[in-house]
Amino acid sequence: MTVAHPIARAWLSTGGTGAQNYDEFADDAEITAIVAANPSSALGVEMPHRAPESLGRTFAESLPDAVARLAAAKSAGRYAPHSDVAALYRITAPEGATAFGLWCMVDTDQISTSADEPGLVIRNEDVFAEKVRERVALAKATGHLLSPVLLLQTADGLQGALAEATAAAGAPDVTDTDQAGRTHEIWAIHGERQAALLALAGGGELVVADGNHRSLAAQTAGLDRFLAVVTTPASVAIQPYNRLVSELTLPPAELITRLDARPTQGVPAERGTVHLYLDGRTFAVTLPTDPGAPDVDNLDHALVERVLLREVLGLDPGDKRITYVGGDYPTSWLVGEVDAGRAELAVLIAPVTVDDFVAVNLARQKLPRKSTWFTPKARAGLVLAELDAQD
Repeated sequence: MTVAHPIARAWLSTGGTGAQNYDEFADDAEITAIVAANPSSALGVEMPHRAPESLGRTFAESLPDAVARLAAAKSAGRYAPHSDVAALYRITAPEGATAFGLWCMVDTDQISTSADEPGLVIRNEDVFAEKVRERVALAKATGHLLSPVLLLQTADGLQGALAEATAAAGAPDVTDTDQAGRTHEIWAIHGERQAALLALAGGGELVVADGNHRSLAAQTAGLDRFLAVVTTPASVAIQPYNRLVSELTLPPAELITRLDARPTQGVPAERGTVHLYLDGRTFAVTLPTDPGAPDVDNLDHALVERVLLREVLGLDPGDKRITYVGGDYPTSWLVGEVDAGRAELAVLIAPVTVDDFVAVNLARQKLPRKSTWFTPKARAGLVLAELDAQD
């Protein structure tokens, strides 16, 4: 039995449409600039209200623009149709590191969010409801899924099989380069090789590494299957996932005193200490843990949410004054935002390890929202799934 299946009707990019996922940006103005420079970018469909010609309209008001842009891209030959296809995926970093994956559809009814809920797809991270609603609306309006959920296969065998398959696959059907210089290559596959790889990809427990909102949107929209890239822990790393606070609710000196912060430099190297940058200085803070709580509730990201944001600053994690900044943005960028006055506080957090991430999920515990920034990320706009065909 496998929970991974071919894409009944897929559209593979012919070039120029690949994009970062919609939620990878700290500043929405970056999306507008990308779409202005490349109108074929899938971001113009994924975030229609951020395209230059749609600025000033809401996400919902801009959905007809998303539909029109996708139709125009297909008519212009930006995507080529494929039937009953899966796709090999290889990502190569400039320094030579290689990651592998398999594009496919995965059964939505296999998503499990607690130990007493059956299913092989484990999702245990909090999400923001507004983002889920937007993903549902986009899927319904366009009739397509443009970006995948990244799943980690915890069983053995897939990594080696993908490496072997890509090595023997010949020239890729599409090649794309991301903002970090990584090369993304895709090969459409059918027949026995497809069946063998789908069996490995969907034969064990799968953990949602990226795309928690997209997976919940598939459930909310009542989709039988969702678009996924299945990879392995050996193909990914976790980078820091930091926070910016645009406006403090108490004076900097009082915040430093209440947290017993001490001057330091650099970034936290490991779990247990969080660094704060404010008022032109960096401070180290050890946030109080709860000895009676599960270990996951004492992870640094959980402590930042519970102690720093809620208890000290009185902010809900969904407050618009908080920006979640992924690992593509270096510490210098966060410091620059504070120094420029666009934020008042940068919170620097050591990354969760891949081993800890997998262990927490297999133990069916819930991670705090926005606590893992996986790299490399699967690109949006490279493989699309047409929803009517899946049904």
